[in-house]
Amino acid sequence: MILSNEGTLRSAVSDHGKLLPILSADLVPTLEEYSHLLGIPVSIRVPFSGLEEIPRSNFIVETLHLKKSEIEAHWVKKGGLFGLPSDFLIKEATAFAKARTIRLFLIGNLVPTLLGDMYFSLHLRNSNGGGTIVCCNPLLYKWFILHLPQAPAFVENKQCLRWSQRLMSLTNDDIVWYDPSLSSLEIIDSCCEFSNVPLIGIQGGINYNPALARRQLGFPLRDKPNKTLLKGIFYQEGKDPKHLKQKIVHAWHNVHRKVRSELGPCNCVALEAYILWVKKRALELKMPYPCERPMSMVMVEPLNLPNQDVEELEDTLTKMKQEKDMWEECFRALSKKHEELQLESKDNDALIKLLED
Repeated sequence: MILSNEGTLRSAVSDHGKLLPILSADLVPTLEEYSHLLGIPVSIRVPFSGLEEIPRSNFIVETLHLKKSEIEAHWVKKGGLFGLPSDFLIKEATAFAKARTIRLFLIGNLVPTLLGDMYFSLHLRNSNGGGTIVCCNPLLYKWFILHLPQAPAFVENKQCLRWSQRLMSLTNDDIVWYDPSLSSLEIIDSCCEFSNVPLIGIQGGINYNPALARRQLGFPLRDKPNKTLLKGIFYQEGKDPKHLKQKIVHAWHNVHRKVRSELGPCNCVALEAYILWVKKRALELKMPYPCERPMSMVMVEPLNLPNQDVEELEDTLTKMKQEKDMWEECFRALSKKHEELQLESKDNDALIKLLED
């Protein structure tokens, strides 16, 4: 399966208008998962905020290993933004590398920004009831399919079902909840005074709740989350009366990380109390969908036994066949003896009757 373009991903989530709340209710992308998919660690540096100074030409020269004269000659303003045209950076390209994009890469902490863009765009799209998802769609798609079943019935989709039909047919047991390769990562649990993790994307800021993602990181979801952990924040660029951007930037100077030993033994299950909370939340969000099962997701796995066990079973089977043959021979001998005794009995009865007469 290849990565999706924007249109494919948009069809995956827009075929059914309320699939996005499902995503936020029980299965959520995390910094750790994005970091693992990209092969880029979450740095200790404060992520991109847009408040940084426009990089000077000498700094860009050191980073891109280009001549200062070349940078200064091509540093232009377009749409009110300074940057480098990508026909300078990449031959035959026509896009424009904005200064803020250059700053984003120079900071060296991409993962929080990419995750923030995704959450911001999904939240805005869901709130408005439509629109285009503006984020790194191939990354979101790759994360999404990693949690979907790998059974041929689902992957091959021979029935040519729509994404909505395929997704709405899934049950809790069909989802691939945990990737063991994440077991060595530290978990960013909160930042400074925030009870969860605030993120800044290109278009605005939002937070996400690691408390809902414990299962994806290998830990059980035992009970409904504390309301303080679910407190949401959101602002759009240029519309930030509460100055949330500055608060988020400050919070990323004090990131609270947890090692796996602090969260208990690995056991990626959801207990009854949490499941009841999810069901109640689904009703509140008007998501009581009937479950569809258009395809069989049950896979009968072959029974693989060690060679020693196979040999023992074969010996046992041979002995059982020998015993069966022996008992069948005994049965035939006894049956024959029974017939002979019956005939002898009849002869004796006839002789007794003759003597009595």
